[in-house]
Amino acid sequence: MTGQRSLGVALIGTGFMGKCHAMAWRNVATVFGGPHPRLEILCDTPQDRAEAFAAQFGFARGMADWQAAIADPAVDVVSITTPNGLHRPMAEAALNAGKHVWLEKPMALTLEDATAMAALAAAHPGQMTMLGYNYLRNPAFQAARKLVADGQIGKPLAFRGVYDEDYSADPTLPWSWRMTHEGGGLGALGDLGCHLVSQMTALMGPVEELTAMTQIAVPQRPSPEGPRAVENEDSAMALIRFASGAQGSFATSRVARGRKCRMQWELHGSEGTIVFDQENMNELWVHRSGEAGFTRHLSGPDQPDFAAFCPAPGHNFGFNEQKVIECRDLLVAIAGGPNPGPDFAAGLQIERIIHAMANSHGRPVRLQDARQHEDA
Repeated sequence: MTGQRSLGVALIGTGFMGKCHAMAWRNVATVFGGPHPRLEILCDTPQDRAEAFAAQFGFARGMADWQAAIADPAVDVVSITTPNGLHRPMAEAALNAGKHVWLEKPMALTLEDATAMAALAAAHPGQMTMLGYNYLRNPAFQAARKLVADGQIGKPLAFRGVYDEDYSADPTLPWSWRMTHEGGGLGALGDLGCHLVSQMTALMGPVEELTAMTQIAVPQRPSPEGPRAVENEDSAMALIRFASGAQGSFATSRVARGRKCRMQWELHGSEGTIVFDQENMNELWVHRSGEAGFTRHLSGPDQPDFAAFCPAPGHNFGFNEQKVIECRDLLVAIAGGPNPGPDFAAGLQIERIIHAMANSHGRPVRLQDARQHEDA
């Protein structure tokens, strides 16, 4: 990354992913070279919280006013890690202010919002957009993509994937904005399932048709005002037909007890099979025609993005390292290099799939037909 100019960064949000973005901005030059980004503004509310986190995260200033943070002339790129309902107004404000945008998934509350955001990004071609699908940066996943692209398992025939966690399995868990359409948008599909869709489509190509069902497993949650309704789905399942003719199955749940980050999939090809599980994110299991079983492939320094962190095989790669690679990819795109995305245009395709799942109600949905209806 040598030769790039130093960019001024504003980070909005200090939760789990806000801290992850801060670590990525602080570490990207250490790992990959190039100038260190200028950590200009940390934005949160109230002001004293913003100032405390600015000191902790290493930003020059804390600020409570996100509009002012985006408009600040020292800022070139805006990281947005806020609740979902703020994604569209903040991303659009940043694009209109001439800034690059790194936005956590899901892209927006609604498909209409995502469509408008993608259109605005297309109208600002000199400004890069990146969505936070960090699991795509895992060297093990990149190795799987290369196996498929190189024809090592033949023609992809079928994909079976699940992404399960249990953070909402306890029925006494208090109600929150995440469980509403207005604050959270989709439920398990928007929080977890979109990650699985990003990997599924990267491996299998576009989705042509799907049939899905959703479930609200815990219809009400306790709150200080009394029980409140859960509006979005706790789980979803789908059968899929890809444009290539391959088939797939998909499932996601936020109420799967015992599951912590089970993004697990297997891809069946005409000449082999690949199996991956994010809970064991440093390995692939690969079977090729003629072999008796599966071979375990560990991530290691033969993969450049792994080697940038560690020169030794078997020394595991982690969650936050994925985000540093994503940050590097954004900086390369800003400097005029390729943008592997997902940018807002590619993110819209992911949104179309998860919203089609949410709206299927057990009936087949053709993605092209849904897009034509949306455009009309």
